[in-house]
Amino acid sequence: MKKIPRLVIAATHSGAGKTTITCGIIAALRKRGLKVQSYKIGPDYIDTGFHKIAAGRPSQNLDSWLVGKDKIAEIFYDTANDADIAIIEGVMGLYDGGRDGISSTAEIAKILNAPVILVIDAKSAGISVAATALGFREFDKDLNFVGVILNRIGSESHEKMIVDALKKIGIKTFGAVRRDNEIVMPSRHLGLVQAAENNFADILDKILEKISAQINLDELLVVSNQWSVNSGQWSVKSENPYSLLPTPYSLKIGIARDEAFSFYYDESLRELEKLGAEIIFFSPLHDEILPKVDGIIFGGGYPENFAAKLESNKKIRSEIKRAADNGLPIYAECGGYMYLMNFLKDFDGKIFEMCGVIPNTAEMTKKLQMVGYVAATIEKDCIIGNRGDKIHAHEFHFSKEIDNLAENIFSCEKLRTGEKYFAGYAEKNICASYLHTHFVGCPNVAKNFINACKNFKQCRKPEL
Repeated sequence: MKKIPRLVIAATHSGAGKTTITCGIIAALRKRGLKVQSYKIGPDYIDTGFHKIAAGRPSQNLDSWLVGKDKIAEIFYDTANDADIAIIEGVMGLYDGGRDGISSTAEIAKILNAPVILVIDAKSAGISVAATALGFREFDKDLNFVGVILNRIGSESHEKMIVDALKKIGIKTFGAVRRDNEIVMPSRHLGLVQAAENNFADILDKILEKISAQINLDELLVVSNQWSVNSGQWSVKSENPYSLLPTPYSLKIGIARDEAFSFYYDESLRELEKLGAEIIFFSPLHDEILPKVDGIIFGGGYPENFAAKLESNKKIRSEIKRAADNGLPIYAECGGYMYLMNFLKDFDGKIFEMCGVIPNTAEMTKKLQMVGYVAATIEKDCIIGNRGDKIHAHEFHFSKEIDNLAENIFSCEKLRTGEKYFAGYAEKNICASYLHTHFVGCPNVAKNFINACKNFKQCRKPEL
């Protein structure tokens, strides 16, 4: 039995500063020589990019809707078994999630028996902060609530007022971070700017300096060991499951990855490797030649911000269209779905030519079109499944389809509201939609796609 110290950094609400504080803690612990494995609760792709820079190793998502409650501990132990400590960043407010609190920070913390520290934005508040902390502590007595970190403190007297009030109700303060515009992360229409798009390393140095001075790291290390073992499921597997990957690989799967397409779950891609796929990364922005592969996956991202450059790379767009016409299996999500369409209309109304694989146009809107968990049912047999198959997914997009000339492949239900709608596209070797999936939670989707790629490889013409 290996006990992996772990700590959940939660918050009262989105925007309280938990990503900044989490990255600072990760970087500070790493500077001390510790191997830190980081996690993000929920479906967010962007925060994990910041975590990766801070920790120097890939961050993982823990989402009980996308992968199922039974897979959370498995992912945790498979990815943290060589780490000295696991730092887990929450999502939204501590108790917020999907319907009935699914995939909330509190739910994941209880699954992992992890101690929770609550980040509270103390700007424009005083003793009332103690009342807020008390409410969060008492709301769920089964949660291992160990204390708070105060953020955006204005002065020494401001800090003392709140810390004294917290002491009176028995709540420990692990740090008080002063207001500082130098450590504020920029934002964009889908949340934080991706780590690759700004000089995050420089920002991180400033965050590291502030966090090291204003948060008691020694006490964090002590409470990170305050968790209990429920059952045998908490023991670390003696052998790394990925040491058993088939070699040589039987297939090559192309993954579009660059500034425009970066939304992938690390463990989701590992699922493809376990099925015998060698991952070949390529860039629709920078590469002119499509690598010789047996299938392609286009993930989500920000194609609308790189639409002109995507349009100008005519060579790879024509190669993708040719490959699609010749039967190469292609699966796409959100931004990748948009890229495969005929056209993309940006926020200013300018229209750009895309790949022309899907007879549709994506139009950017100022209004958020969809955010939240989705239960999807496949309506006709396709490369990722059969009619009637169920998929757990997530959506978050500001664009919508116009000029839709094809039959939708999914019937969907919003988990939170129960609203039903049809979505996506599938035809022969193509399947695409706004849905984000995780192959660990829907392994049959991965298996079916891999089987489609195997069939294509067996039948492909030598010139393809």
